Amino acid sequence: MECRNYIGGEWTDLGQVEMREIRNPANTDEIVGRCPMAQREHVQQAVDAAAGAFPAWRALTYQERAKVIERASEVLEAKAEEIGRMLTREEGKTFAEARGEVTHGADLLRSYASLARQAWGGVFSPAKPDTFLYTLREPLGVVSTISPWNYPITIPCRKIPAALLGGNTVIVKPSQLTPFTGWHMAKAFEEAGLPSGVLNMVTGSGAVVGDEMVRNPIIRAISFTGSNEVGREIAGVAAGHGAKAQLELGGKNPLIILKDAELERATDLAMDGAMKGTGQKCTATSRVIVEREIAADFVEMLLEKVKRITAGDGMNPDTYMGPLVSETQRQTVLEYIRIGKEEGARLLCGGGIPSGAEYDKGWFVDATVFDNVDPDMRIAREEIFGPVLSVLVADDFDEAIEIANSVDYGLSAAICTRDVERIMDFVNRIEAGVVRVNHHTSSTDTHVPFGGVKGSSSGFREHGIMAVEFFTQVKTVYIQPLSR
Repeated sequence: MECRNYIGGEWTDLGQVEMREIRNPANTDEIVGRCPMAQREHVQQAVDAAAGAFPAWRALTYQERAKVIERASEVLEAKAEEIGRMLTREEGKTFAEARGEVTHGADLLRSYASLARQAWGGVFSPAKPDTFLYTLREPLGVVSTISPWNYPITIPCRKIPAALLGGNTVIVKPSQLTPFTGWHMAKAFEEAGLPSGVLNMVTGSGAVVGDEMVRNPIIRAISFTGSNEVGREIAGVAAGHGAKAQLELGGKNPLIILKDAELERATDLAMDGAMKGTGQKCTATSRVIVEREIAADFVEMLLEKVKRITAGDGMNPDTYMGPLVSETQRQTVLEYIRIGKEEGARLLCGGGIPSGAEYDKGWFVDATVFDNVDPDMRIAREEIFGPVLSVLVADDFDEAIEIANSVDYGLSAAICTRDVERIMDFVNRIEAGVVRVNHHTSSTDTHVPFGGVKGSSSGFREHGIMAVEFFTQVKTVYIQPLSR
């Protein structure tokens, strides 16, 4: 099976280019397919196609564009089982999570389509009584979206429909680790009747394809989800030619457990937030900050649950946690585990590779928990992107907030408590773009803004009206009648 690129309404194999093998991270003997590594000229072809399609697409009304987005949501939902199986084979997450991601993606598309009848401008009181003064929103032109491998349906479904609804034409780059899931995404829009050239998908490396999608002067906006290092570089390049940059970056998300919390629920939230998706989420719970008075009981109960986690192939219905996405990712996680032990944190469980024939050909790692973690340790400050949870102890609520806010990130944060006063204090004082109470730090609704503060975001939000606003610009109009 080969993943083709979608340029100007045509599926193409790009000719004589390097082909990259995509292997199942749960069993690397299984070749899922081969993916072409596009070059800059292929991105340029896609940009030309998008530029050519832009005038006709922008001329449509919001409602006409929304009809295509709505139909694409129906295609995704109808193929949730098929796409979910591919997602599991490419990325490794459990089939239940993968199928759920596809249906969530369809919900995102429907949510964007529902915005078509919103007021996208406003009428203002003019300084002169004979003037009609109003604003409207117009598309930017050709835009690009660059998505990571960990949510290869959900994240594109945050970006692509926002750009399309706003009247832009789009160049899409899926991760080179999950190109076939990206192929399904592009196919859904094709089957929905999206005109040729409005959406173009190009596969390949970030260093070549991604770089051209950022540097090309025709590109008027870039929406990127990925690492902070790459995001900062994108922001600088985009600013150099006046393009907008929407960046969703890393997280080091805290879950605060106060002494009045219900421990059964709190330990479930900590485990699910840290270990579901093998911890490969920007919103994963990577730090638990627990009040000292209940710390020992919390850790004991948490360990009982984490030690029962079943790792394995995501297609096995008994699997709780699949493999990491690649050998590189596993080596990164194992290196952080080594660093944690070297820094003096106490390894309570996990810390290695599970043994057994079912794990020998996949990128598995044990669910890992550390305690005796100091806030200054690297495992407490840096994003690991794997199933590694650090337990930190605070003497009281104020210290817990201080520890939670002490990192460079500010994506998501949560608290477990029955105390309404503490809840409101937490909401006001925590430095995070997404705040949850008596919940883990992951998951988001489709219609509300999503994004972080500090090093986690460039400030623009995804989801809903704010996402469409990023992909549009305001025009202010004064209409004054001629004298009779």
